[in-house]
Amino acid sequence: MTGTHYKTPVSVLVVIHTPNQRVLLIERAAHPGYWQSVTGSQEGNESLLETARREVFEETGITAAPDTIRDWHISNRFEIFEEWRDRYAPGVTHNLEHVFSLCIPEPIEVRLAPDEHRDQCWLPWQEAARKCFSWTNQDAILMLPRRPRN
Repeated sequence: MTGTHYKTPVSVLVVIHTPNQRVLLIERAAHPGYWQSVTGSQEGNESLLETARREVFEETGITAAPDTIRDWHISNRFEIFEEWRDRYAPGVTHNLEHVFSLCIPEPIEVRLAPDEHRDQCWLPWQEAARKCFSWTNQDAILMLPRRPRN
């Protein structure tokens, strides 16, 4: 990346699911076979909740009210894949990801951002966890049945 506009190494992971724990996964456009939940980096002075809402809308077209996105108060620090490090300031090698979830009544067809994602699917939580390429995403989905519902 040229110039001084680098991605912030702070991001959100938003697990979108139904009450019976079917989970939305989206496939990365640049990496066929890389399935994930909604993810994205914090921008400017956004709160983490604002980042989660923005990313859900940008990646799925779903407009989520602030009180519908749940902050799990879980953070994961992981090494940024080498191929994506040029998006970050020189020397940045790790990202801090904050986990959220959004429960919607039933599976829906979402509007994907074509430059970011190429396909979507709704899967039972166990199958969704196995399909994710990211260990943090797998772990979050595996916790889903144990999360309190509000």
